[in-house]
Amino acid sequence: MEGVRGTHSPRPEAVRSMIDKRAVLLTIIGAAMMLVAGCGGSSGDTSGTSAKTKQEAYAPHINPADFTTKIDNKYFPLKPGTTFVYRGKAKDATEGDIVNVTADTRNIMGVDCVVVDDRVTEGGMLTEQTYDWYAQDEKGNVWYFGEDSKEYENGKVKSTSGSWEAGKDGAEPGIIMPASPKVGDSYRQEYYEGEAEDIARALKLNGSAKVPYGSFENVLVTDEWTPLEPKIGEHKYYAPGVGNVLEVAVKGPQERLELVDVKHG
Repeated sequence: MEGVRGTHSPRPEAVRSMIDKRAVLLTIIGAAMMLVAGCGGSSGDTSGTSAKTKQEAYAPHINPADFTTKIDNKYFPLKPGTTFVYRGKAKDATEGDIVNVTADTRNIMGVDCVVVDDRVTEGGMLTEQTYDWYAQDEKGNVWYFGEDSKEYENGKVKSTSGSWEAGKDGAEPGIIMPASPKVGDSYRQEYYEGEAEDIARALKLNGSAKVPYGSFENVLVTDEWTPLEPKIGEHKYYAPGVGNVLEVAVKGPQERLELVDVKHG
């Protein structure tokens, strides 16, 4: 078409008219072919609006047969009877966090999950109690299936807005800890639109951390945040064989939470 449109040789009017009609016809045919190609392209093509929409839609396939309540991921071990004791600073108060891995289980989406009792205090007063639900898949990834959360004020329940359960109201489980984290990889830890949308990214595998419970090397350091609170972010440190040993705020209020003791029941 470019040769016909670009030529400068004089032609009779009838010939010019016929050529113009042919150009229009070829334009229509070309547009139709492009439309067909766009709709019927390879299923492996990740470009285009349709592929982008599919990529953004988060719907992990959960096969209950692939999961176990034995959680032995080296960065996130959860053995029933274990209690993790944390202490730190939050705003102007001393913060405490006691995380108890119970022997209880809860079935969610057909998956038996370990129940973890997490109690947060400020100045010695209970401010939040959460029952978290975890399970590990056959590859070693630890999945987070939701939480029953209550915020307290002056000893009374103030809010339960942080609660969610995978499989209900559009909520989906996420990977709280991959089996083999790779630097630069991001993963969705939970998903309940508008309520729970935490995301993590592995920053390094050779980090170090010193806390009251001990000094650790070869620590996994992650950057963790939620798009629901873009002005808040933290780095978490996971020691092999122990789990989370340190949390440091890098955006928002300056907070630091350290592991001070681990008790085995």
